[in-house]
Amino acid sequence: MAAPTEPKQQEPETEEGKKNQVLENIQQLGQTTTPTTESNIFCLTIIGQVEGHMVLPPQNKTTKYEHIIPQLVAAEQNPKIEGVMVILNTVGGDVEAGLAIAEMIATLSKPTVTLVLGGGHSIGVPIAVSANYSIIAETATMTIHPIRLNGLIIGVPQTFEYLDKMQERVVRFVTRHSNVTEDKFKELMFKTGELTRDIGTTVIGGDAVKYGLINQVGGIGDAIRELNQRIEDKKATSNGGIVQ
Repeated sequence: MAAPTEPKQQEPETEEGKKNQVLENIQQLGQTTTPTTESNIFCLTIIGQVEGHMVLPPQNKTTKYEHIIPQLVAAEQNPKIEGVMVILNTVGGDVEAGLAIAEMIATLSKPTVTLVLGGGHSIGVPIAVSANYSIIAETATMTIHPIRLNGLIIGVPQTFEYLDKMQERVVRFVTRHSNVTEDKFKELMFKTGELTRDIGTTVIGGDAVKYGLINQVGGIGDAIRELNQRIEDKKATSNGGIVQ
């Protein structure tokens, strides 16, 4: 009868193991160097299409809202995280999922900044304006259009009433969290002749600031600088106006 073998103890992580992990990260991320310092800023990226209750095809680049929500909860609870930066390059997506993400960002107790790079279209507009401060790249665009439904639609008055109420939810959120007026936002939303196959408006960089949707034109450096300033201001306020 063979003697029972003792459970194998886990070997401590070696320097060689750490190097292999770094190499694996480089291979996965496609970077020559990877950041190693711990940051007080949590960076959340929303790219591709916001995926809601329906699973999109595998070839679509998506951001799943069930992945975003736990990350925001964790950032809110983590005392080491002092600010949240949201980077957007999205074509839009599920309305309710997008509004859920926007509401969570808007209700965080920590300073927040959004940065629109490339595009913040459709339901990406409420997400872009949900933070304390919003920045858009000079070449980035935002498409504002009415809510559209895909698939089977029951042609009864209740369907159109529901669609209208959902539209009002988006309008109220955007106007409440930005400097654009309701009349101006609806004017951009229902403008005809600008989009090829639809009604709506595409605003670019400075136009988004001119209309009051976004606070300023800038980039990653401006976003980090603004967020750090807001973090310092919050610390000063919590210390009774005395910066230690």
